[in-house]
Amino acid sequence: MGGLLGVGLAFVSGFALFSGAEAQGQDGAGPNLVLTIGGSTTGSITIDLFDDVAPQHVARITELAREGAYDNVVFHRVIDGFMAQTGDVEFGKAGGDTARAGMGGSSKPDLAAEFSDRPFVRGTVGMARSASPDSANSQFFIMFDAAPHLNGGYTVVGQVVDGMNVVDAIKKGDQRQNGAVSQPDMITKATVQP
Repeated sequence: MGGLLGVGLAFVSGFALFSGAEAQGQDGAGPNLVLTIGGSTTGSITIDLFDDVAPQHVARITELAREGAYDNVVFHRVIDGFMAQTGDVEFGKAGGDTARAGMGGSSKPDLAAEFSDRPFVRGTVGMARSASPDSANSQFFIMFDAAPHLNGGYTVVGQVVDGMNVVDAIKKGDQRQNGAVSQPDMITKATVQP
């Protein structure tokens, strides 16, 4: 079930910097996912969702956001120089036992991969999955830097168009614990704008 990135992302060590989401030329036409962040850092992140690139995945994210499923979900795995992962609506709710965060998904079925030629660069948002390409469910990750080794192997769902400074400030996890975060930051509210 969406338990994630354990295989594809756990063993990565070096990453190249990219100049920023704005350089990608995204127009923010939307739909846009707006994440209000709380914890050690606060602010908002706006993600332009690519419904023309990954329609099933974007539909899932927007459905979960509109249901309030992402509200109070922690960034359970954050690796400095790589990515911040969140979206475990089953085990990742703040205020509860988040020891299993990253192992769950939603009550909805897993999704078939929608791989594309969109590269994983700074600000790219991708869907987390297990070893099976068709196992993405609710979890997603936001790239701090470029990670070309992910290109074509994970579904790209969007690009940060505002708030990369907030992404950069998300509390980092322990490198020795594969990015597990103690007292993690969270999505306090997720909304979808047309």
